Amino acid sequence: MALWKKKPPAEVDFTRLPRHVAIIMDGNGRWAKRRGLPRTAGHAAGAENFRAIATYCKEIGLAYLTVYAFSTENWKRPAEEVSAIMGLLKKYLMEAIGRMERDRVKMRFFGDLSPLSQELRELCRETEEISQRYEGCQVNICLNYGGRDELLRGARAFALDCLEGRADPNHLTEAAFGGYLYSAGVPDPDLVIRPSGEVRISNFLLWQAAYAEFYFTDVLWPDFSKEELHRALAAYQGRSRRFGGI
Repeated sequence: MALWKKKPPAEVDFTRLPRHVAIIMDGNGRWAKRRGLPRTAGHAAGAENFRAIATYCKEIGLAYLTVYAFSTENWKRPAEEVSAIMGLLKKYLMEAIGRMERDRVKMRFFGDLSPLSQELRELCRETEEISQRYEGCQVNICLNYGGRDELLRGARAFALDCLEGRADPNHLTEAAFGGYLYSAGVPDPDLVIRPSGEVRISNFLLWQAAYAEFYFTDVLWPDFSKEELHRALAAYQGRSRRFGGI
């Protein structure tokens, strides 16, 4: 049965979309388990869904999409699963590079890429380099990313600048510190979406999501459809964002 038959379709005002949507792509393993498949099959399905959702976000005019692809904690998973995820990333990036002139989606990577293979690091660099000349939707892929790790790295970089005379701790502002983060130059997310039924942010965009709206759903990421995205957008549009005011 189609998802829209289970729940009424959401009414979305596409003239009032959030500028920046972030998604924790969760539930791939459970999706596979429910079907008697290996977890790697779930990650493959999740990667294909990422492609579909990212393309749709560009079509509707979303300015920024940030996705949590691989966390600093995900290295604890079985080596076979980590290897499969990295293989999927390589496949996706090679395909993306081949289609960038057609799709014209700008891509950036948030996270410490140094533990990745040289081949993957080079693919990430090439993807970012090519996409610098594109305008429109920017997709940020959080890869080997952790919110606490990002804050520590930013604090260390700021401390070094202070030691070397390039910064003054008495003049540090939130905006200035934001420049030390992976997301420098990118507006904070307006909406954070978490599929899979989990109700936590799992070390994702801890600084940037301070005033984001959150949308949680039981739908597993490989089944997260355009209709479910519409429900998240409609829920966001029904909220009043006061940022601490009245």
